[in-house]
Amino acid sequence: MPPHTPIPLIKVDVKKAPWEQNQKLHNRWHPDIPPVAEAKAGDLFRVETIDWTGGQIKDDDSAEDVKHVDLSRCHYLSGPIRIVDENGTPARPGDLLAVELCNLGPLPGDEWGYTGTFDRDNGGGFLTDHFPEATKAIWYFDGIYASSRHIPGVRFAGLIHPGLIGTAPSHELLKIWNDRERALVEGGEGSTTLGGVLHTRPLALLPEPKGALLGGMQTDTPDWARVAGEAARTIPGRENGGNCDIKNLSRGCKVYFPVFVEGANLSMGDMHFSQGDGEVSFCGAIEMSGFLELKYVLILICAAMLACKAGCGILSSFDTPRTDFPE
Repeated sequence: MPPHTPIPLIKVDVKKAPWEQNQKLHNRWHPDIPPVAEAKAGDLFRVETIDWTGGQIKDDDSAEDVKHVDLSRCHYLSGPIRIVDENGTPARPGDLLAVELCNLGPLPGDEWGYTGTFDRDNGGGFLTDHFPEATKAIWYFDGIYASSRHIPGVRFAGLIHPGLIGTAPSHELLKIWNDRERALVEGGEGSTTLGGVLHTRPLALLPEPKGALLGGMQTDTPDWARVAGEAARTIPGRENGGNCDIKNLSRGCKVYFPVFVEGANLSMGDMHFSQGDGEVSFCGAIEMSGFLELKYVLILICAAMLACKAGCGILSSFDTPRTDFPE
């Protein structure tokens, strides 16, 4: 079979603000954010993304933009993408979405990125007590290599990956997220984590309408206000994937995401040229705009399980089996 040419699915213009893009972006998780594109399982698609701050950080020698970055306006995601099978039937809750990362890279004409440390009073990081002030380094890409005028003599090969990729939550799952994260915030310094044995500084950001970008939803409407007040922030990774920040999530990887809403509504962004084992400084990857070329396989776990239950005579009145799964 001849190689596939990637189908352009989502395009961005790095010269435009996130809210000015032709295909609307979003920076919150909510099941009511409408999809902006549709992808058929088995095809090869190309998705472009802007950098995670939406262009707030500039290619210059000052760290003032990092110091004063608006963190309510970050993690701009391309999507949601509605996933359908070969017959055009959308993914259903209970299915499993296998995403294969075939190729990744910087956008042509925008081959640069940045890394840094946040200011202690705006963002912070795990090493804030040691590095309390904002810093920034600009990196230029030359094929697989990166070098920086701010760190002379260093040149290394990167491993490009999306920091953030995941499916949309259901209303039920969104409530679970908000309830448990609200409990963490309200518990403050007394919150207990890691099996109840380790006390650490809690970090959770509750829903915040300020800075929210909700894709194709019409602003200044009661529906927009409702969703903005419920939608989950994108900082932690959760059951849907989300802010994974896994450096090896690169070419040749296949990632499995649960489906919580019809169509799965897959989104991605926060591209990194390179990163260590996690983002210790919270801005510790080399952040960039970029593209991903992906394939999807829809695994009808829900259908297979229901078929098994039906065959065993235990199908309940609450089950609504699909009829489109393979024999």
